[in-house]
Amino acid sequence: MSLRTPLAQVRGLGAAGEGVHHWWAQRVTAVALVPLAAWFLVSLLTLPALDYATVSAWLHGIWSATLMVLFVACAAWHSRLGVQVVIEDYVHDCGLKATALVLSVFVHVVVALAGVFAVLRVAFGSG
Repeated sequence: MSLRTPLAQVRGLGAAGEGVHHWWAQRVTAVALVPLAAWFLVSLLTLPALDYATVSAWLHGIWSATLMVLFVACAAWHSRLGVQVVIEDYVHDCGLKATALVLSVFVHVVVALAGVFAVLRVAFGSG
């Protein structure tokens, strides 16, 4: 016997009204990170050198810059989702939990924007 209404059963939403969106977002970013991380590692290993000039020339390519921006964005989003789960599960004080969640979002957005900006600056030239 279920205490959920028939409409709630059809929608598949949990008590918070979000359903499994967070779970799916974390899994989708994890799946996206597998080929992106493999591409990144293979690309770095196949470069003749890892100096600034070589990596900068590699990032000038449209595909390299695009995939690198996707890699940075997916990694930041996946990290934010994971840190959010850890905070929600292990921080029990409501005020501290809210502060930590807001701070986590802020830090992840700043890191993601800085990473994307750095990739674009190198890809399009700094001057």
